[in-house]
Amino acid sequence: MPDRLRLKKGDFVIVISGADKGRKGRILKAFPKTNRVIVEKVHMIKKHSKPTQTNPQGGIIHKEAPVNASNVMLFNEKLNTVSKPVIHVREGHRVRVCKKSGDEL
Repeated sequence: MPDRLRLKKGDFVIVISGADKGRKGRILKAFPKTNRVIVEKVHMIKKHSKPTQTNPQGGIIHKEAPVNASNVMLFNEKLNTVSKPVIHVREGHRVRVCKKSGDEL
């Protein structure tokens, strides 16, 4: 069973390992059960599609493929560095907070 996924859709992340190391982008979709995320403009693949009614031409489509969540890390644009998200309880509500700066996510 994979560890709890701390990243969510819309988080700004940077790739810390792999072929796309150093690239930044927003998370488009998160898959907590498989511990994977899809990051915009990262890990682009070519998918061959057959002609359909919606796409009569068919052809090759460029799209993002999932990356392991351990290969990306939350990026703090204010500090221009990476950080971990931490959960704090404020006024009875659980809030995700940037560990280094204390800013709410």
